[in-house]
Amino acid sequence: MATAAIFSSLRRRRSPSLQAFLAPVDLTGVSLVQTLATISSELVSCFSSKNFHFQKKNSRSLLRRLEVFLVLLEFLRDTDTSLPSTAMLCFKESYLVLYRCKILLDYCGQSSKLWLLLQNHSLSGHFHDLNQEISTLLDVFPVDDVELSEDVREQINLMQVQARKAKLYIDKNDELLRVELFLFLDEFEKGKVPSHVELRSFFVENLGIKDATSCRSEIEFLEEQIVNHEGDIEPTASVLNGFVAITRYCRFLLFGFEEDEAEMEVGNKKKPRKGLITQEIAETFISIPKDFCCPISLDLMRDPVIISTGQTYDRSSIARWMEEGHCSCPKTGQMLAHTRLVSNRALRNLIVQWCTAHGVPYDPPETGDSTAEYFAAALPTKAAVEANRATAELLIQQLASGSQGAKTVAAREIRLLAKTGRENRAFIAKAGAIPHLCELLSSNNPVAQENSVTAMLNLSIYDKNKSRIMEEERCLGSIVQVLRFGLTTEARENAAATLFSLSAVHDYKKKIADERGAVEALAGLLRVGTPRGKKDAVTALFNLSTHTDNCQQMIEAGAVTALVGALGNEGVAEEAAGALALIVRQPTGAAAVGKEEMAVSGLIGMMRCGTPRAKENAVAALLELCRSGGAAATERVLKAPALAGLLQTLLFTGTKRARRKAASLARVFQRCENTTLHFGGLGIGYAFAGNSATNRDPSFTGDVSVPVSMSVPVL
Repeated sequence: MATAAIFSSLRRRRSPSLQAFLAPVDLTGVSLVQTLATISSELVSCFSSKNFHFQKKNSRSLLRRLEVFLVLLEFLRDTDTSLPSTAMLCFKESYLVLYRCKILLDYCGQSSKLWLLLQNHSLSGHFHDLNQEISTLLDVFPVDDVELSEDVREQINLMQVQARKAKLYIDKNDELLRVELFLFLDEFEKGKVPSHVELRSFFVENLGIKDATSCRSEIEFLEEQIVNHEGDIEPTASVLNGFVAITRYCRFLLFGFEEDEAEMEVGNKKKPRKGLITQEIAETFISIPKDFCCPISLDLMRDPVIISTGQTYDRSSIARWMEEGHCSCPKTGQMLAHTRLVSNRALRNLIVQWCTAHGVPYDPPETGDSTAEYFAAALPTKAAVEANRATAELLIQQLASGSQGAKTVAAREIRLLAKTGRENRAFIAKAGAIPHLCELLSSNNPVAQENSVTAMLNLSIYDKNKSRIMEEERCLGSIVQVLRFGLTTEARENAAATLFSLSAVHDYKKKIADERGAVEALAGLLRVGTPRGKKDAVTALFNLSTHTDNCQQMIEAGAVTALVGALGNEGVAEEAAGALALIVRQPTGAAAVGKEEMAVSGLIGMMRCGTPRAKENAVAALLELCRSGGAAATERVLKAPALAGLLQTLLFTGTKRARRKAASLARVFQRCENTTLHFGGLGIGYAFAGNSATNRDPSFTGDVSVPVSMSVPVL
């Protein structure tokens, strides 16, 4: 048990913890001495020749004590001396101390140089604690009761004296370097960029970080600490992010792009293309805790607020609910005492922490209200922003005038910079990255194309960048070309996700649909894409379908056929039904859907076994088909088997929206003079739901339940 805990701690590279050493060791007599001798010998042989960059004196001092302890153990092992019970107790405690020595020495040998520098005081304290424990063990060890040779006894006595005198030692040179590192952070905090000479002297000469690979390893290690420690970390995560940003800047300032270029080329030759960001994509699609989702939209809340009934909703969703004239709580049905919205700051902070830990994008709402100050703790420090800004300028210079390999590396790094933080996305675009990324979209290099379109996707999440992308000449056309003919699956999927992000702005929906081949390519991706590709395509098509002028183009491009086919795919059925419910509002759309053989049966199937939201969208689509499709479409819906029973079930067990739509559909049937559908016991249900039924709401959000505000994955 103790060993498992120790090595688990080592794998995660956490600071040594006492909890890893509490399990007792069931060893006695000679076996215990033999085990201790073996462990001590391994420690001395492994670490005596190791060159510790930091904690040199503390490490050597600890190893010298272990060498003396090994002399004692080897003597007892070789002479088979009988040991008193007090000696055995000391040795059992020594077993745990030895393993703590191992974990600490391993930690100092494997950790990054910057991290060791930042933890200088803490690690020095760990060494001092071990010295104190060794001193205590030697004080209680019954030297006089054990038969020892004179030379062994003298060494033990000398170590006892030295251990008692041992004090906390903090290397002055290490401490000066640590202070210098924080001075760099202060300079960036003030908006000043340290000179090339200062940074080279610190990173190359003092720390021994001599190439881009070593620099990248330092960055990855610091990022790992932020994730692994889950907020319980010193320095804080925000300060560590500042050091990560500074190190990233130095990586390109000091070492350029050559090593990265060579590495990417070698990587392409060694193995077939697997997709540069496959793993990142997989990590993006994680389960969001239920309490973090809005009960109305079922999406991650960006600005959770509390209403008078005590329930929490996303501000935009509940505000829209109230604007539609509702005076009750969507979840409980209680009447609202007032319409004031109180920010749920505690929940919002939890959401921010969860998003940070899992790499999920979370941009605070772009409002001018006073609640913005509560995001300050979660936002990057000014030092991190300024260092990232300086890095972005270096990268954009390479995009503009570097070699093809350097441009590929720069696009990858811009993608990573734009992965988190509204500030990063803002200044990257403002510095002029978008035109250069647009040129790279037509690259024949699959890595370059994939990185550039993914960087464009990440930048587009920031609302102000959407206009920059759409206004850039040929940029939209280039994105569509990647969607149609992209060199990798990931590039095509990310192009679709970019169109979804851009189509969130109503004014751009028509422009995107008018772009040659855009809707047709989205429909094709929905039919034959990967699960993630289909999700990107269906959400983009849904956004485009909310613009009434796009209906004819979606029909001609085959989007209606693709959406009907998607009704049988659990992963995209809800969004497909929502899009169809919007398309059938127009007579041409209703006629097109009515011609699809599987449309009605697909919607009926969703009403039978779909999710609550899927059932809402399905019954809404059938209702709109009857309203806009004329007698033929209505008759086709009327003849659908089992519809009466499904409607009755929805009237009693469906969501409020589903009940309202089911009641409206029932009234449509009742008004049909020659209907062949017999409702039987439906009247009771109709009467139950009829009070909440209203005329058709001109706003699609009241009729179609689709994650309109669903987060775009940052890749």
